[in-house]
Amino acid sequence: MEFARLLFPDFSLIVVGFLLCRYTPLDRSVWEPVERLVYHVLFPVLLFQSIVRTPINLGEASGLIGAGLALGLSGIALALLPPHLPVIGRHIVREDHAAAAQVAFRFNSFVAFALSERLAGATGLQLIAVLIGVCVPLFNVAAVWPMARHAQSGFLRALLRNPLIVATALALACNFAGLHIPPLLDPVVSRIGGASLPLGLMAAGAGMQLRSLARSQGLSAWLLAVRHVALPCVAWALVRLFHLDATQALVLLAFSALPTASSAYVLASRMGYNGGYVAGLVTLSTILGPVSLTLALGVLRHAA
Repeated sequence: MEFARLLFPDFSLIVVGFLLCRYTPLDRSVWEPVERLVYHVLFPVLLFQSIVRTPINLGEASGLIGAGLALGLSGIALALLPPHLPVIGRHIVREDHAAAAQVAFRFNSFVAFALSERLAGATGLQLIAVLIGVCVPLFNVAAVWPMARHAQSGFLRALLRNPLIVATALALACNFAGLHIPPLLDPVVSRIGGASLPLGLMAAGAGMQLRSLARSQGLSAWLLAVRHVALPCVAWALVRLFHLDATQALVLLAFSALPTASSAYVLASRMGYNGGYVAGLVTLSTILGPVSLTLALGVLRHAA
């Protein structure tokens, strides 16, 4: 119930966006500019601030960083696997897979921060910031690559034009250089970044087309199973392999079981793919979030 209560606001905003788009004059002509605003301005600012805010101590967090990267690479490998499987691969629409593969390994950073603080206080916030700092670049590159390759639009060009990757790279450079946002500007940056949460989630709801999931049921089941079942189990094994302490283990297990990133829909839409299909997966992932968090923190945590 605690996890469901934490995820309820996010899911509610998705539903609000869906209802506004379908049953009020605020139709797609309104929400498409909102998507562009979130993707190009609001969410990059939030990413930059989140990474710059907390210094990353590579020495103290080396075990957690190694486990986080191993977890991320496992998710990416499993997400990219379906088209190459002998039976399932023949029934997968490659365009849908290119857009939706990111759902299996990306995560909702808003929920990550809120949950980590509730579980482990200030220490939890610092540890999740470390994971976000080292994993977001990897995840964004892995999210862009299948779509750029399928569209034959140039992988490097797509990366350089991706505002999320640019913001993350700049934030990491500033973090390692010891640079911070000036106190005078910090409240302004906080307000800009904070606006990305409600607008991004409502935009995902406005573009949601659950009926589009029917044509790729096998792919949907695979990606959601990776996100909500396989990755928590991999995290449990990595906790033991890297000998993480109790707090690090708690944060890694929570990190592994988060619902997918709401910005996955925005990224797919901005790159010209079926955003409605990805939005449906984001919604289902949000619904499954309490289940996977219960698995990770209520079952696997005590077995680690």
